Amino acid sequence: MWPRLDRTIGIALLALLFGTAAVFALTGNSAATALSGLAGVLALALLYDAIERGRIETIKAEQARRSAGRAANGADSLAVLIDAIPDPLLLVAGGRVEQCNAPARVLLGAHIRGEDVRLALRHPAAIDLLKRVRTETGTVRTEMAGLGAPEQLWELTVHPLTDGRLLVLLADRSERHAAERMRVDFVANASHELRTPLAGILGFVETLRGPVAGADAATRERFLGIMDGEARRMQRLVDDLMSLSRIEAEKYHLPSQPLAVAPLVQEVAAVFRQSPNKRAQDIVLALDTDLPPICGDRAQISQLLHNLVSNALKYGTPGTEVQVGARRLPHDMVELSVRDRGEGIAPDHLPRLTERFYRIDSSRSRAMGGTGLGLAIVKHIVQRHRGLLHIESKVGEGTLVRVELPVFVAAPGKTEESAPSAR
Repeated sequence: MWPRLDRTIGIALLALLFGTAAVFALTGNSAATALSGLAGVLALALLYDAIERGRIETIKAEQARRSAGRAANGADSLAVLIDAIPDPLLLVAGGRVEQCNAPARVLLGAHIRGEDVRLALRHPAAIDLLKRVRTETGTVRTEMAGLGAPEQLWELTVHPLTDGRLLVLLADRSERHAAERMRVDFVANASHELRTPLAGILGFVETLRGPVAGADAATRERFLGIMDGEARRMQRLVDDLMSLSRIEAEKYHLPSQPLAVAPLVQEVAAVFRQSPNKRAQDIVLALDTDLPPICGDRAQISQLLHNLVSNALKYGTPGTEVQVGARRLPHDMVELSVRDRGEGIAPDHLPRLTERFYRIDSSRSRAMGGTGLGLAIVKHIVQRHRGLLHIESKVGEGTLVRVELPVFVAAPGKTEESAPSAR
């Protein structure tokens, strides 16, 4: 632009000089020559002014175009950034929703863009928090329930931006809240389960210290027997708690060894038949002959079978068979099943059977030596093996527990001969 302007002015100056010289040569009059020169200078000034105005307008137009481009790019970048955030997010300007991402539209509705933010959120706690932003500086937060599903708990964060807009973020804290509640319940239940037998042991110890009960051999033996039972109950509870802790610690460490199913089921059945439990003779095996090895942890699958068979023997009707089966399923899965013929379980109890310390009949379970952790351990073992757990029951007919586990597949580059043999 500048070289072209200099060239134009230069040409105009040359034209002015030549014109002035021509006037003097033709007229020989100095006044006429001066007047024509003055007119030329005035014309040159007007030409320069016009050129300069055009240049300024061109620069302004270019700046406006670049500014509009930057604004459009900024808006596009902001929209991309907002959509990339997985939690519901609102950008509020003047009390209205200026932008929102897909999770926000799913939670609050597709109509919220351009709507009053108070109507979009429709929650008293959110409205109170938005009022606080006007009087407080910095980020403000609150927790609220009622958005989405009734049991969902949300953390609402409002952060004021420098341009007066508000960034409103909703984070789902339902899982964290549920985990905290589960932890508190677990500690309370574990404390109760340990405190009850411990209180009994302490009471019998105090009684045996007395001169009457301590001196009577029959009473002493009876009390010592009860104390032994309570101590063993605490030992079983501690063992189950430690087992559960170990299984959870290995939750993300997938088993990688092949495990032969049929020999393990036969071994577990033999252990029960050799125990003092008279009901163990009711165990009946139903095993397919062509079972492939599963990908499993031998100790944990053995514990799973022990827990399921033990429950079936406890709650099945005496004299009826407890069927333990294993069969191959489609899609490279093997099913382990344990069926009893007992009282059955009401449908409303089924969803909670795998909760820690959940019992349908607490007194009966404790009397039979149960800790309330057996099915919780089974669930976590199945989850670690990436399997599926199904519990089916009909009142008056009995209960069927099915566990689906994946078939062992050798790693790429290894043949079946080079893979570790199934035990």
